[in-house]
Amino acid sequence: MYNRLLSGIMTLSLAATMAISADGIRFNVTTQDVEDKYNVMINEKAEEVGFVLSDPHERIHDAYLEKYSKAKIDGKDNPAYDPDFKITLDNLGFFSVSNDEAVRTLLLKSPEIGGFSPFNLHIYKEKNDTRTFVGHIKPEVMLDIVGVKDKKIREEFIQSFKPIDALVEKEIGGKVIGVGFDAVPAESMMKFEYTFDRSDELDDFIDEFQEKFEEKFEENNYIIAGYKNYVETYEDLEQDFSRYDAYWVYSLCHFVFSYNVFNKGRPDAGVFAPCSMYMYIEKDKNVLHIGMPTLQNWKTVLGIKDAKKLKFIDKIDKEIIGIMLELGAKKI
Repeated sequence: MYNRLLSGIMTLSLAATMAISADGIRFNVTTQDVEDKYNVMINEKAEEVGFVLSDPHERIHDAYLEKYSKAKIDGKDNPAYDPDFKITLDNLGFFSVSNDEAVRTLLLKSPEIGGFSPFNLHIYKEKNDTRTFVGHIKPEVMLDIVGVKDKKIREEFIQSFKPIDALVEKEIGGKVIGVGFDAVPAESMMKFEYTFDRSDELDDFIDEFQEKFEEKFEENNYIIAGYKNYVETYEDLEQDFSRYDAYWVYSLCHFVFSYNVFNKGRPDAGVFAPCSMYMYIEKDKNVLHIGMPTLQNWKTVLGIKDAKKLKFIDKIDKEIIGIMLELGAKKI
């Protein structure tokens, strides 16, 4: 894995569809198991530097073992059983964090930033490997993907990551490496609009839409892996967020997809997981705006080449778009 990451840097091409940074991903790589140190850092120390942990998902590889390694569960055939299952990971964790104080003014100007707010401060360790990787997509690339070009907004968003990077340096240490990539894809985002009747109570509409949304995705084998309500967050902080009547972010995960990517050779791809889908309603408006980075970003930022994984990525993108259209949203 380490050699592949370094190779990505050396073979970097800047044939991008928009301005991009030289590296796509930042990892601290340490030659020891730092699971306990990481857990203390993310649960106890991250908030001290301004990063709020909203949805922790630790040791996901244990769930892979439980679901896919057993031919029978409680004496019954296990339909998810994978006869080729192998234990490939000692650690795989997704921890959604957000610098709420810093991101507020940026969301007011560029709501698309919700495509990576919260973001995953990823940790993984492959079996029979002494190295542990802790890192995230670089903020420059997050901005490239969601399409934010304003120089001042970009500078402020990038600067907001400095405290968490410094904390990882202090608590995890190791060598900092970057992962190179070719380009941000032409279709880096999927966006939708859902027009509704504003004469109804807004809370009733939101409750009804969220219920239908969650049911529809769960019917299609997705997991609602997280939820963050920024309007409520800033109400609690007594800070202005009055551009929006509603703004929330869902974290989506497709467990079968994640198993076939992260447990089968590409645990580094977990920096993109879970997928963040933001939704907002501007003050006194009757349109729900929806956006999410496409999984096409996984191909180019991470340089995924495996045919099965590429096919699965295309399937998930098409499936998510199809579900949103079924819900009555209009693709824009």
